[in-house]
Amino acid sequence: MAGFRDRGAGGLDLRVLPQPVVVVVIGLGGDPVAVRSASGTQPMRSLVASLSPGPARVRGERVECVEVCLSPRAAYAVLGVSPRELDGSVTALTDVWGPQERRLGEQLAEAGTWPERLALTDAFLAKRAVGAPSMSPEVAAAWETIVARRGRIRIADLAASYGWSRKLLRSRFTAQIGLTPKRAAMLVRFDHAARALRAGHSPSNVALACGYSDQPHLHRDVLALAGCTPGALAGSAASAG
Repeated sequence: MAGFRDRGAGGLDLRVLPQPVVVVVIGLGGDPVAVRSASGTQPMRSLVASLSPGPARVRGERVECVEVCLSPRAAYAVLGVSPRELDGSVTALTDVWGPQERRLGEQLAEAGTWPERLALTDAFLAKRAVGAPSMSPEVAAAWETIVARRGRIRIADLAASYGWSRKLLRSRFTAQIGLTPKRAAMLVRFDHAARALRAGHSPSNVALACGYSDQPHLHRDVLALAGCTPGALAGSAASAG
């Protein structure tokens, strides 16, 4: 959880990369940001970006918000909707939380300090989690295994470790995580590759270190998830610095 305030003369212009977390952004008033994704450009004051929403860009001026990164297990408890219903998209938070989203935004705007705002957000999420449905232990463990192995795991072996068929794992995992196990592994592997590319490592070394079959495999995944080539992704970090 973190507070963010942009007061730059040029405003905010940010490429949003898919991450193995559900990102909730709660606006503190002001103008909405413009979110450009595969479904077009939409104005949003607050938003939730599901797992693997695909390439997106956020633009705005005088942006002030609280950002929360939720594990799939936490998101399953506090969002109030199945991650599958978000359908790999960036969604206006008011469509998920209704009037509660606006009230929380107003409370955060009225709070005097960032620690107060973060405490208010934490209390709000904790209250929503009370009595919420819990993710099945097998699905939670499968996700944690994929993360721990950095996406380098055979789905058949993962299913077998719980005595499940691949079809059963796929069905239950997708219903509660919002992605198939194969797509989840792809996302986790991409996250590590993207971090390495933006840290200045060469695409060939990243492909080898992150478990891609070859450099074209890395290129295809980065293009699908980030909307650019590995070289362009690495260059965007350099220009931002």
